[in-house]
Amino acid sequence: MAGASRIPGVAVVTGAGSGIGRACALALAGEGWRVVLAGRRREALEETAALAAGAEMLVVPTDVTVEADVAALFDAAVARFGRVDFVFNNAGTNTAATPIDELPVGEWTRVVSANLTGVFLCMREAFRVMKRQQPQGGRIVNNGSISAHVPRPHSAPYTAAKHGVTGLTKSGSLDGRAFGIAVGQIDIGNVASDMTSRMSGGVLQAHGAIAPEPVMAIENVARTLTHMAALPLDANIFQVTVMATDMPFVGRG
Repeated sequence: MAGASRIPGVAVVTGAGSGIGRACALALAGEGWRVVLAGRRREALEETAALAAGAEMLVVPTDVTVEADVAALFDAAVARFGRVDFVFNNAGTNTAATPIDELPVGEWTRVVSANLTGVFLCMREAFRVMKRQQPQGGRIVNNGSISAHVPRPHSAPYTAAKHGVTGLTKSGSLDGRAFGIAVGQIDIGNVASDMTSRMSGGVLQAHGAIAPEPVMAIENVARTLTHMAALPLDANIFQVTVMATDMPFVGRG
């Protein structure tokens, strides 16, 4: 029925072994979704599954930069649950802040492979499944980051990859229309986690100063993601930014 919330189905979450991916996987499970947990470390994925006692989850160790791994991930999801209704492309990585003229090509390739090529590979497999399943369609949400809008200093590979994710989101949204596939993006700023613990001690700002930045609870991301997932397929949150209110995003630079 148009306008009605979706009945929870089958969700694939990449980078589900920690941080945002784990929080969102647990939130989806709490809403009744059957969740396929993808990530490079089986032990971390098993820990996520254990935290959702009673939920139906499938652990599939996956390196999203490896084409065969991604194909196997979606094959496993379909083999276990019969279909895929929702995909959260969350897996990614970063590198230390490095001036562009000092950045090794290997670091560029590593970050772009995980943050952009990995999203492409997962979107490609999701489209293949969602176009062919009955009922047809589904939803894909890509993790963009506020770096999809504006860079931090010395962040060329991460920023370029996240701008590329926005391009994939736009292309996917257009290409998915004929098949009932809704594609959107969540851009996140300063979630409190192990990765952002350094922010309380100060991070490099555009004008060269080192300053601490506010962070927000990870539950705010999970709440936003589950809302996006629950929308009927005739509605789409195309791009949303959820961030610490006082962080230097508006006015950055």
